[in-house]
Amino acid sequence: MSAWKELTTLTEWQEVLDRSSEKPAVILKHSTTCPVSASALDEYEQYLSGTHNEAVDYFLVKVIESRPVSNQIAEDLGIKHASPQILYFKDKESIWNTSHWSVTNKHMSAVLD
Repeated sequence: MSAWKELTTLTEWQEVLDRSSEKPAVILKHSTTCPVSASALDEYEQYLSGTHNEAVDYFLVKVIESRPVSNQIAEDLGIKHASPQILYFKDKESIWNTSHWSVTNKHMSAVLD
């Protein structure tokens, strides 16, 4: 079982956003048709399979299949959409984000641990 949960509805996203006031969260925006995104997903799963920050909730959004959710995340956090893209937020505000080849286990460890 993955250490992340997939978000597929706007209701799920709203619950995660609201809960970020109690527990920070990370979302990987993932394109199922993009090789760069496949690499980012591998890096995300490598990070989560090791010693990772357990005080954070982890999620994944498939940007093609769940476009309304992806768009709402960009709007609510005020971060221009990219894919792949990783977003770390707390109290409904972005703390850190990066995209494309910068989505690496090393970067996640540096920021989250």
